[in-house]
Amino acid sequence: MNEEKNIPIEDENLEEQAEELKPEEEAEVQEEAAAQEEPAEEAAEPEEKAAEPEKGTEEDPRDKKIEELNAKYMRLMADFQNQKKRFDKEKADIHQYANEKIVKNLLEVLDNFERALDATKDADPSLHEGMELIFKQLMAALEKAGVAEIKALGEEFDPNFHNAVMMEETDEYESNKVSEVMQKGYTLNSRVIRPSMVKVAQ
Repeated sequence: MNEEKNIPIEDENLEEQAEELKPEEEAEVQEEAAAQEEPAEEAAEPEEKAAEPEKGTEEDPRDKKIEELNAKYMRLMADFQNQKKRFDKEKADIHQYANEKIVKNLLEVLDNFERALDATKDADPSLHEGMELIFKQLMAALEKAGVAEIKALGEEFDPNFHNAVMMEETDEYESNKVSEVMQKGYTLNSRVIRPSMVKVAQ
């Protein structure tokens, strides 16, 4: 009888001990969890510090590379713009002076036409008038193409536009003035294609 009564007493003590142990175990578990979290937070701090660049360190090589590439790009753009300007100028020159060779050949025909006009002055007036109209039409067509006669008679001698073949003493013109035009000169779009052949007053 006594042995049966002792058994529940021991069971009750065990239950009490178990209840007393539960709070202690929970506290230990919480302490262990806290101990594991603290190193993780401490380990995160060095990474943040490592991410920040230290003061006084050298320049990032990537920034230097970007600057070099930008400078190279600017040089290439400048070269491209210069090349484009040269190309546009050459294209404009080709367009303006494509007919230069033809015009030069026509100038000889023009010279002969003027000589024929002078020869028919005292001949048949109607013939002279008809030839004069044709000459004006020819000149109008050449002027439309950009041809212009160089002014020479009475002008100051300019070696860029005049070709002096001789000098003469004259009271009609001042010294270094063109006193006579022996062959007319012409420009094509402001470029001299044939200078005037002239006499110059001394």
